[in-house]
Amino acid sequence: MIKVKGLKKSYGGVEALKGISFEVHAGELFAYLGPNGAGKTTTIRILTGLTKPSAGDAWLDGFHIEKEGLKAKRRFGLVMQSINLDQELSVWENLDLHGRLFGMGRSERKDRINELLAYVDLIGRKGSLVKELSGGMKRRLTIARALVHAPAILFLDEPTVGLDAAIRRRIWALIKKIQGQGTTIFLTTHYIEEAEFLADRVAFLDEGRLVTIDKPQNLMAQIGAWAIDQMDDGNIKTVYFKSRQEADAFVMMQKGSFTVRRVNLEDSFLSLTGKKVQC
Repeated sequence: MIKVKGLKKSYGGVEALKGISFEVHAGELFAYLGPNGAGKTTTIRILTGLTKPSAGDAWLDGFHIEKEGLKAKRRFGLVMQSINLDQELSVWENLDLHGRLFGMGRSERKDRINELLAYVDLIGRKGSLVKELSGGMKRRLTIARALVHAPAILFLDEPTVGLDAAIRRRIWALIKKIQGQGTTIFLTTHYIEEAEFLADRVAFLDEGRLVTIDKPQNLMAQIGAWAIDQMDDGNIKTVYFKSRQEADAFVMMQKGSFTVRRVNLEDSFLSLTGKKVQC
């Protein structure tokens, strides 16, 4: 559904992307992880036609993003980090305007908007001005707007940034629901637990290069199942173990402050790059 081959992007001599290649399968939820400045947003901007690559090619549902830009753009919906809704329009008017831009007829727009507002649990707020909504409601509305034209691909760029834990989990449930309808989802996030919970596969990006692509459980299993964080001269030192028994045996021999926990996806990224995802 998404194919990227040899993608490069430079800004004034600085290489943001250094020849990345990957594919995202139909119906898959693909998480794209990396620290700030790794090239995540640049990748999304190229895939959505907002930025031209310096080299390489990208296709969305078989359409070349540069050579067949209009056809490619009709295949995706985009949810950016910022809430870019029209605050002075109502919930309904925001969705209706989006449908008009995609050439949808009046009857088709009405049916689709009612369906989506029920889908994201905002049917009772369709007449409300966007500025009257809570942060979580606005985020759900941006997702609904991206789905108005029934895209095959949904790009989610930090979709839950700034939301509290309870609302984030509600958005997670919505994202999985959307995927369950057959939509291919490309997700960037700084919340490592978000990628662990949602993703079928994860790509690690660091300094414009792809480090690895695999299922979250496979990446974590490569380093172990349990981790012990220990303070060492003011720094946190982490040791990994395959079993809880091994971790407990290690703890019995230690002094000082330590924490025993499950291995997470950020441990995998750290072991491969020496960096944290959240930075």
